[in-house]
Amino acid sequence: MHSFLRDMLLYRRFEEAAEEAYAIGKIGGFCHLHIGQEAVALGMIGPLRQEDYVLTAYRDHTQALAKGVEAGPVMAELFGRAGGSALGKGGSMHIFGADVGFMGGHGIVGSQIPLATGIGWAIRYRGGDEVCVCFLGDAAVNQGAFWESLNMAAVWKLPVIYVVENNEYGMGTAFRRVSALPVVERAGGTGVPAHAVDGQDVLASWRLMERLVADVRSGAGPQYVDARTYRFKGHSMSDPVSGTYRSKEEVEGRKREDDPITRLRDRLLDAELLTKKELEAMDGEAREVVNEAVRFAGESPPPSPEELYSHAYAEINEHGRLFLDGRDR
Repeated sequence: MHSFLRDMLLYRRFEEAAEEAYAIGKIGGFCHLHIGQEAVALGMIGPLRQEDYVLTAYRDHTQALAKGVEAGPVMAELFGRAGGSALGKGGSMHIFGADVGFMGGHGIVGSQIPLATGIGWAIRYRGGDEVCVCFLGDAAVNQGAFWESLNMAAVWKLPVIYVVENNEYGMGTAFRRVSALPVVERAGGTGVPAHAVDGQDVLASWRLMERLVADVRSGAGPQYVDARTYRFKGHSMSDPVSGTYRSKEEVEGRKREDDPITRLRDRLLDAELLTKKELEAMDGEAREVVNEAVRFAGESPPPSPEELYSHAYAEINEHGRLFLDGRDR
């Protein structure tokens, strides 16, 4: 469990550094922080193998780290530098790490859901046993692509786990204002089994995901998870933490009672499995990794103009279609 705490401290310190860099103009465009939701990233990605796949939306920094993308290239991507994980051409919302199965953050709400379904189809087509995990926000369950993707995944029993990071707000709108049904019931009618978990409890999240991954790998078909969490920051850096759509008292109360890092820390301290000295050492290590990532990003050059059109188009299958029975034409 020490490694769980160490990883979540790294995610928190990384996001704090990104917040600071954005405030002083080192990061342009949008920047969506994941602070408060670290246990979902670790608990849902930790049980995967490197060859498994993860896709997510625009709040993607910690999930990239959890899947194995190094902190330096993630920070350099936020800075828009050539050393970034997408060569500085994607920015905060488009972190990629294909070599470790991180198939991107995606800026359009819900756009990653059909892409993940397509990866699930490709896994099945090739006869592999990999699993694809697709993160989405609670607002994305209102997209048509959500229903179409879950329906197709259920029909074809695709190895995809759809994880809703249910932080209660779609930008500035409370989920209860746009849905008569709770998040966990939104997969109803598609045939995809639904599960709910306390997303602020990293151990509960890890245990659930460990079981689901094993089931999906053995052919159980797609699964749907309502991971109940809460973001401590605004929707993005341009959005206030509180005051417009949620009160300061609400946010401060959730930070006091529901911080996933504090909950794990206190659990370990109470069980005498952790000392304050060990905790300080872990935090110091996390800060060193992040400081080095900021230094790497700052020293990395901007992308060259010649790079503008590279990686813009992909090779396509000349036969045009693929078939589920293995035919190629």
